[in-house]
Amino acid sequence: MAEIKATDVAKLRKMTGAGMMDCKNALAEADGNFDRAQEIIREKGKLVAAKRADRETTEGAVIAKVNENATEGILVALGCETDFVAKTDDFKALANKIANAAIAALPDDKEALEAITVEGSAIAQLISDQTGKSGEKHIIASYERISGNHLESYIHMNNKLATIVAFNKTISVEAGRDIAMQVAAMNPVSISKDVCPPEVIERELQIGREQARLENKPENMIEIIAEGKLKKFFKENTLDSQDFIKDQKISVGQYLKNIDPEVSVTRYVRFSLND
Repeated sequence: MAEIKATDVAKLRKMTGAGMMDCKNALAEADGNFDRAQEIIREKGKLVAAKRADRETTEGAVIAKVNENATEGILVALGCETDFVAKTDDFKALANKIANAAIAALPDDKEALEAITVEGSAIAQLISDQTGKSGEKHIIASYERISGNHLESYIHMNNKLATIVAFNKTISVEAGRDIAMQVAAMNPVSISKDVCPPEVIERELQIGREQARLENKPENMIEIIAEGKLKKFFKENTLDSQDFIKDQKISVGQYLKNIDPEVSVTRYVRFSLND
């Protein structure tokens, strides 16, 4: 068996980022062969990932990025099990590495993102490697790509929530960020009532009907009451109609019209690890 020197262990640790004992054991198993030792560490990462596949990943980091032209954006969430791991430099570096690769390549979906090669390894492999190092499950919890004539993003200070909003025309960074913050804070169900998903509308109508019946309202008033509750729902939960968080005397739609009568939101994406 080859002698395992401390310098060799340190070298493998620098190459892989794995713990000192993991590196020493891998080198011993590989009889001092660095290539095989790296494979062993990677195999261990896959084993740890398999064992922890059913674990909850409610912590992590959510990152939103927009390209230089503000016409393309990505939102990616890297999940892990504990806030302790989410705050480590290795985890933050991996999350940013994935986000940078995403905004550069603009993959269409999570599977395409995981296949991107960074520094010689696919992102899926980098995530598996990090799982092996930390002992915690790591996954891409969410990935979204968004395009538009003008985009603005917002990342909440704890990196647990991020949004990107697309506009039909150029808007100031401050105004665009205000709307992105609105989406983050108020989590609208749609841009307006006109594009609210039919299943959401039917659900709210059904809730309104049930509430009216529980209050013993006359049967001929049930639909009228349900429609009234739906209007209130639209006011509170669709972006254009919501009270603007910085000035609740006006709606978001009115705020935008005051800036430019022709500007409007065309799409938005939002993800929170705590939702």
